[in-house]
Amino acid sequence: MTKAELIPAFPELFLALIGMSLLMFGVFQKADGPDNERATAGLVSWLTLITFALTILIAVSFSGGRILIFGNMFVSDPFSVFCKVLILIGAGATLVIAQGFLVRQNMARFEFPILVMFAVLGMLMMVSANDLISLYLGLEMQSLSLYVIAAFQRDDQRSTEAGLKYFVLGALASGMLLYGSSLVYGFAGTTNFDQLATVLAGSGEQGPGLGVIFGIVFVLAGLAFKVSAVPFHMWTPDVYEGAPTPVTAFFAVAPKIAALGLFVRVMVGPFGSLISEWQQIVVFVSVASMILGAFAAVNQTNIKRLMAYSSIGHVGYALIGLAVGNEVGVRGILIYLAIYLVMNVGAFACILAMKRGDRMVEEISDLAGFSKSHPMMAAALAVFMFSMAGIPPLAGFFGKFYIFLAAIDAHLYGLAVIGVLTSVVGAFYYIRIIRVMYFDEAGEALDRPVERPIGLVVTLAGFLIVMFFIYPAPVLDSAAAAAAALFPG
Repeated sequence: MTKAELIPAFPELFLALIGMSLLMFGVFQKADGPDNERATAGLVSWLTLITFALTILIAVSFSGGRILIFGNMFVSDPFSVFCKVLILIGAGATLVIAQGFLVRQNMARFEFPILVMFAVLGMLMMVSANDLISLYLGLEMQSLSLYVIAAFQRDDQRSTEAGLKYFVLGALASGMLLYGSSLVYGFAGTTNFDQLATVLAGSGEQGPGLGVIFGIVFVLAGLAFKVSAVPFHMWTPDVYEGAPTPVTAFFAVAPKIAALGLFVRVMVGPFGSLISEWQQIVVFVSVASMILGAFAAVNQTNIKRLMAYSSIGHVGYALIGLAVGNEVGVRGILIYLAIYLVMNVGAFACILAMKRGDRMVEEISDLAGFSKSHPMMAAALAVFMFSMAGIPPLAGFFGKFYIFLAAIDAHLYGLAVIGVLTSVVGAFYYIRIIRVMYFDEAGEALDRPVERPIGLVVTLAGFLIVMFFIYPAPVLDSAAAAAAALFPG
């Protein structure tokens, strides 16, 4: 393989080389005290952020048409580039808002940003996978790093429990995905996405065979776990609540975007011709996720658990676009993911501002009086909550609008109606947070001032959410080009 042929994989190669270099740098630093350890961790974190920024530039610079390398197992196209940019932005933003928390909780160790970097590397490989084998390699590289990050706060029982739950259920999901992949390979004779698409499209009137259908169901189940869709959502509330808050923020954005990108690539690529076989499964998962995400969050008192059920509901909305199964549906998913990223990063930055002394507070009731002690932060959190509820003219409204429009165009009217109704129910618990901030009797005030990195991220995210309707073209055009790359015909 020539150097020119490696260019499409240059973002991943660059990230891998820098990750290993930073790992060696951290290991050989003299940790002769907590101050030195914190200084090393801070330096590695900022170098990681610079690496993410450079990786975005590399990915965008080398983006073009569809290019296959590594024996057609790795693909670079506008769809993968779009997802990679979102993943890198999400990971970078969560690292920025995590710095103060890591220092306060004695978690400021150089391994944390490196684990995030290797998890991101796995995600980039996932969205560029063009083979069931490369898909699994990327997925496991991401998962192994995430298992460790979830339990990174070793002295905290909840964090350790979250890591263990995620590991056990993640291993189960990986087994299901592998079993499904082996069935597909056994009955189709290949693991390559392009060849699978050709074989399954040419299966004729007799259909693809029961074995392939069973394989697709198991692959669907494994991927549904990774996006925490119902009925494979059981780990999400416990892991979101138990993991350190910056880790929860990371889980809510980057892995979710990567897994949904992979979900889309797998279902509309190799299995696109079998949409009649898997569409009803995706419709069921979408409806169940929207309903559970709407109703289960109503009684939550912990804001991180509420965000977990909120993320399950958002996955349900995104899967409407997959159920549509065409270019318009995929475009709707990508627009939704871009907006979802900004809303969640902003909301979790606000949650990280909720502290008294060195203690994080996570109860919704603790937000009482937040509007008086932190007026700008409360206004920003209100914007994020209204946006998640889908209130116009905020960006969250347009995310749902394009998804529902795709469903209506595909005559999936029932799915669109359920989406609108669950949005109304979901608005209740988002608006309840705003009511607590502005109208409940103030209790013990939360700490001031807010850390500058958190304030900057909240300001930028709030600005993007409010101003999206004025100039949405960059996101809409990029999403349209990325979706078109999956439907070349």
